[in-house]
Amino acid sequence: MSTQALGLVARKVGMMRVFTADGVSIPVTVLDVSRNAVAQIRQADKDGYSAIQVAFGAAKSSSLTKAEAGHLAKAAVEPAKVLCEFRVPAEVAANYQSGAKLPATLFAVGQRVDVRGVTIGKGYAGAIKRHHFSSNRASHGNSVTTRAPGSIGMAQDPGRVFPGKRMSGRLGGVNVTVQNLEVVRVDEARDLIMVKGSIPGADSGCVTVRPAVKKAGVQS
Repeated sequence: MSTQALGLVARKVGMMRVFTADGVSIPVTVLDVSRNAVAQIRQADKDGYSAIQVAFGAAKSSSLTKAEAGHLAKAAVEPAKVLCEFRVPAEVAANYQSGAKLPATLFAVGQRVDVRGVTIGKGYAGAIKRHHFSSNRASHGNSVTTRAPGSIGMAQDPGRVFPGKRMSGRLGGVNVTVQNLEVVRVDEARDLIMVKGSIPGADSGCVTVRPAVKKAGVQS
């Protein structure tokens, strides 16, 4: 599939499970895709590329700058919390107009999607927690080296620590994309999408959902 495809911005509601007709339990993440609207159509002749800018969520007018408020008012879109652009071919962009609502039915049951979000930040963490190292034995004789990362450098040659050495540091709080998640259910009435498995970020966080780059269709 092409990487140029229209997606939606969603709010992560949380996880639950749904049951199939034969009683199989499927863990799913519920995504709220209500209040997705087209804020602007990017055109190749004017902007240099073709894309659809999507506004998502509700925000107070006082929290927007005058430029942001004017931009959304021009498109007849209510004050939004997030603006996100999706690169699409010109023929796809031509099918939409500014102010148009984007429904949950943009995705179908059985379709594969890629979900991108920011992982939960866990602050400063040691090498064992951050990189899943094994600790030393917590028995007699190990002193304070139970959770020590071990040697990090070398002798006189080359006499330095190579960049990228796995050590302690900041854990989480990075953009992560989980690919090829299956859409299990689409609730058109409540604008909810349920995807199989977990996705990055905490509950109530914003994520982007777009058609999968590597796979499509119903799981075999």
